[in-house]
Amino acid sequence: MPVSCRACASSSTAALGDRIGRRASVLAGAVLFGAASVLAAYAQTSEMLIVARALLGLRGTALMPSTLALIRNLFHDAKQRAKAVTLWTTVMTAGISLGPVVSGLPLEHFWWGSVFLINLPSMVLLLVLVPFLVPEFRTAQRERFDLLSSVLSLGAVLLVVHGIKEWARHGYDPLPAVTMGVGLVVGFVFVRRQKHLAHPMIDLGLLGRRTFGGPVFANLLAMFATVGMAVFLTQYLQSVLGLSPFRAALWSLVPAVGAAVAAPVAAALAQRVDRAYVMGGGLLVSACGFLWMTQVRADSALWFALTGAALYAGGLVAAMALATELALGAAPPERAGSAAAVLESGQELGGALGMAVLGSIGAAVYSREMADAVPAGMPHAEAVRETLGGATAAAARLPDETADAVLTAARDAYTHGMSFAAVGAAVVMAAAGVFSLAWLRGAGRAKPPSEPAEPRPAVLPS
Repeated sequence: MPVSCRACASSSTAALGDRIGRRASVLAGAVLFGAASVLAAYAQTSEMLIVARALLGLRGTALMPSTLALIRNLFHDAKQRAKAVTLWTTVMTAGISLGPVVSGLPLEHFWWGSVFLINLPSMVLLLVLVPFLVPEFRTAQRERFDLLSSVLSLGAVLLVVHGIKEWARHGYDPLPAVTMGVGLVVGFVFVRRQKHLAHPMIDLGLLGRRTFGGPVFANLLAMFATVGMAVFLTQYLQSVLGLSPFRAALWSLVPAVGAAVAAPVAAALAQRVDRAYVMGGGLLVSACGFLWMTQVRADSALWFALTGAALYAGGLVAAMALATELALGAAPPERAGSAAAVLESGQELGGALGMAVLGSIGAAVYSREMADAVPAGMPHAEAVRETLGGATAAAARLPDETADAVLTAARDAYTHGMSFAAVGAAVVMAAAGVFSLAWLRGAGRAKPPSEPAEPRPAVLPS
């Protein structure tokens, strides 16, 4: 399902979790996620598979913010919470990296639907262990869930992101411009409604705090670069270097190792110096990693590309872990679910914008270079000029000499497009680093040991 829908679903389900209970939200998400996995595995039509995938995306959004909200309620000591968020970030990064590898194993021996069934053991473990290990937390005051706010947030983000993607794909057109304009109007109505509700879905006052709004914005920019470049790296490994999907997934674990090391190192540094300096340093390190990627070419060694990827992944994860911990600490415990949802929604929106903007940069460079390299009368010229995948498919139907020339030109054009996209990501990360240093300095300083622990919130454990 579109990332914009996931962003809005995240806000709605986590805000609902503040009302019905965060543990209950996790358990409900696990049940429905498992059911949707079975539905997808045994889907008989493409329509059924699309519906199942949409349900997987919706229910997955109930899990991530709810687990973060539980961390906010379980750990009231700032140092303990920082360790918990660091571990959460490290495990999430490892899971994202291991997913393609683990998914590829059943496909070697079973039918395509088996890739969805690997979700079931994890969901069963959640259902068995969470009721015994995790207490329930919910707000002491029963608050009515505002369905209209959920609909307005969905409409605003979906329309704006869709308009941006269509504009990036086809250039300026009145329809995408109108779509974005309508989305902005719906967003304005949503914001106005939140200001006048007694119990809003998103606390706008919380977003105005620099210790919350600043980290949310930094995370949005970080996801902009992360997701925007992820597609380039995957296709580079498979279509340029010629690795199989399974081998490409295995080699993609290398950047994840760098990220897993960077997160605890950053957390340890943040105990000694202002978090803003560590966050800013991580974002600037990631900018250096993206600049490294601008030097990757079609004939570069595999280790060279993976080193650049590990550098920018490590810097990004280190900064995002600290930003998440700082934002959670700034949120009142009784609004932990809503705060986690805002973080998740910002990350989803940043990822959507990254795919649209950086993807458009790479596509524009590729198309421009291939327009000069491919003669107009060549068979399948249009497909070759559009994407590297189209060039690879067309080369299989061309004579050997022509096919080799087409593939060489397409791979060179693709890596040049990736280089320009990496420049864009580096600029954004440098700006994010400067923003973190300027806006968050002093806000993220670790508490002295003598400072008393935060009082427990007025919630109802059960």
